[in-house]
Amino acid sequence: MNKKVFIFVMSVLMSCVSVCAQQKSDLQQRAEQEAAKGMSISARALWIQAYKDYVGKGQLAQGVECALKATPLYYRENLYNEAFDLLRGVDAHIAVSKQSSAVKASLRYAVSKERMSMYLRMRKSERVKEYIEQMEKWSSESGDEDLKNDFLYHKAIYYYTFGKTSEGNEVVKEMTVKMTAAKDYKKVDEVFKTLIAGGRRSGNANMVAQAYDNYIAWKDSASAKILAEETGALKKQIAAHENTIEEKDSTLAVRQGVIVGLSILAAILAVVLVLGALVLLRFIALTRKQKKTIARLNENNALKASFISNISAQLTPTLQRLDAQQPEVKALVDFSDHIQTLSQLETTVDESVEVEDVQLATFCEGLMDQVRGKLNRDVEATVDAPKMSASINKEYVSHILLHLLRNAAQYTPAGGHIVLAFKKRGAHKLQFLVSNTGSSIPEEKREDVFKPFLEVKDLTTGDGLGLPICKQMAIKMNGDLDIDPEFTKGVRFVLHLQG
Repeated sequence: MNKKVFIFVMSVLMSCVSVCAQQKSDLQQRAEQEAAKGMSISARALWIQAYKDYVGKGQLAQGVECALKATPLYYRENLYNEAFDLLRGVDAHIAVSKQSSAVKASLRYAVSKERMSMYLRMRKSERVKEYIEQMEKWSSESGDEDLKNDFLYHKAIYYYTFGKTSEGNEVVKEMTVKMTAAKDYKKVDEVFKTLIAGGRRSGNANMVAQAYDNYIAWKDSASAKILAEETGALKKQIAAHENTIEEKDSTLAVRQGVIVGLSILAAILAVVLVLGALVLLRFIALTRKQKKTIARLNENNALKASFISNISAQLTPTLQRLDAQQPEVKALVDFSDHIQTLSQLETTVDESVEVEDVQLATFCEGLMDQVRGKLNRDVEATVDAPKMSASINKEYVSHILLHLLRNAAQYTPAGGHIVLAFKKRGAHKLQFLVSNTGSSIPEEKREDVFKPFLEVKDLTTGDGLGLPICKQMAIKMNGDLDIDPEFTKGVRFVLHLQG
């Protein structure tokens, strides 16, 4: 009896140890919380502490996971040496660990993928190719099919990124054939959507177009194949039911019942096939329409990029030789600067921005003080901000609010009212509101004020790029800028931020 009790107690203790080993450490949880708030520097430090803590406890897989979370937070700030040093340390711990060769291969694959991502960001084709080859080796040695599929996905990205379209298409074809053969249609769909989304984020129009073409082709064939499989399965069920009924009962009444039942099933099958064909045709038409829309958007983006490049190249040398005191010359200089700012914001929209704690009441009063001297007669300017702090990108928020306040000062008539307010709408939702009395913006023009280059303007009266730049800054901060449709006494702009 004592021996049985001892074995039972030891089993319980081992189960508890196993459960505890799977739980996240306090350091890892704190790192995740800091990352969720956008505090990249503190999050990075906590990830590295968690990595060292796990390795010290012999929990290598969890430690490698934390190190790989910290690495992008280095190279997003162009701290590539620190990122590579961290990964070299990870390699050393993997090399001396007592894990199986398959587990080591899986961990080395993850580290190689992170290095590949860094060199891809640095546009170093040969180094990317080197780590693609390493990833192929580690995925093969791991024996993990998910890693092998992940490798094909990143290999396709490598080819598309460096203009090797035909090779990229071959890899995508190999991947889709493999997954389709395993009837993992949902996984193939997710892979294509991820490729398209990644191409959009990185501004790789070739990757988006090729992935979308391959997606359309696969979707057409897969839809037909799925329909054929379902039809075949239904036919097999009908045949199986018919055989079973014929074997169990040979009477005429049963045979007649079987014939009637089969006729009904055949009619249902015909209806299903017709409906399926209609749905398939509609889906094909819709996807082709979406393809044309994407192509049109890519063409527009290319034209805009070409326009910006030409403006920058042609205007700058000439403007430098003109008298900057002339209103027309100053307007052209400002226009050129605004174009460059807007272009830079659009091309770096996916890059994170630094935030700092700001005392809101003092911050808002300081902004309002900068426009008080530009108000029309008897205009009242007030600030409604609590005495609390918030983490924001001070440069972008200041630029946006000052632009809105200067516009309000210009368009608020004598005796009017301007208000700069701050509202906390939730645990992580912040709002800055700039409102002024006077004439409102017509509903049909509210979206257009945030769009650049909609009309030809006299640049000495403004180039119309102020609000588009503010909108792009808000988006870069993972926020937005819009007009409050419920405010009817004038105009109210709302800057939405994640706090």
